[in-house]
Amino acid sequence: MDAGLLSAIGAAVVWGTYIFVLKRSFAGYPPAGLTVLINASAIAWFLPVTLATTDLATGGIGGIVSGVAGAGLPAVAVVAGTAAATAAAFVLFLRAIDGGDVSYVTPINKVVPMFVLPLEVLLLGEVLAPIQVAGVVVATAAVYVANYEPGDLLAPLTSAVHSRPAQLALVSAACYAVADLGRRVALQELAIQGTLWVPLLLAGVALVLLPSALRNPASVTRRDAPKFLAVGALVALGEHLTTVAFAALPASVASPVINTQAIVAVVLGGVILGERYFRVRLVAALLAVVGVGMIAL
Repeated sequence: MDAGLLSAIGAAVVWGTYIFVLKRSFAGYPPAGLTVLINASAIAWFLPVTLATTDLATGGIGGIVSGVAGAGLPAVAVVAGTAAATAAAFVLFLRAIDGGDVSYVTPINKVVPMFVLPLEVLLLGEVLAPIQVAGVVVATAAVYVANYEPGDLLAPLTSAVHSRPAQLALVSAACYAVADLGRRVALQELAIQGTLWVPLLLAGVALVLLPSALRNPASVTRRDAPKFLAVGALVALGEHLTTVAFAALPASVASPVINTQAIVAVVLGGVILGERYFRVRLVAALLAVVGVGMIAL
């Protein structure tokens, strides 16, 4: 199996575990403040790797900044745009959750690959084999089903016609798709070094969310420090694997595989916490395996 695809699968497992840990251990923290703190922890873990593996090692953090600026306006614009799109998607999803039922909003937010595929084909001229396109559709359906609660299967999508929260969730998914496309452009077309990209993206998202985090800061005690360090290491690993995947694969292939993280999270929730609708989640997991297998052909 291709190393990029293996990295994408690894990223899905890491991000799915991250979602599960957030749900179990970080309830009650304001989301923006939590994200800023976790990203800061992840940067602290990953920055030594960046300094040791890039040509900017002797220049320290200042060298990293000047190196990106020296790469030209396109590189700066892609880094900033990807960070902004990621942060915007996050904020829009929070607003959607705040105003609508989670069971309706979450499945809609997970159809990211269905935006990535046409965008990459139209804007970057990517060509996928028909079996891979079918695999993208199956993997996306798996993520949708993983977040679905029994009822009318298409109710979340049909609600987007008249429901403001559902519309926000759909726009959030589109923003995540733009961010995925930005990753691919940065890592392939612009050839930004992967170990440099990771802290740049984490720092960019943190900076966009910082004003909100300052308005509603997360209250962290000394006893909380170990779990922030641990989850920061998880994010650093997940972002590294994601970067390796997007550097090697088309975004329309990497995105659906990595987004199966939602299935990892809900299956963990079913096994460890006994959450509802576990059989539905297992069907979603089976669909995901089939979809990833089709993409790998």
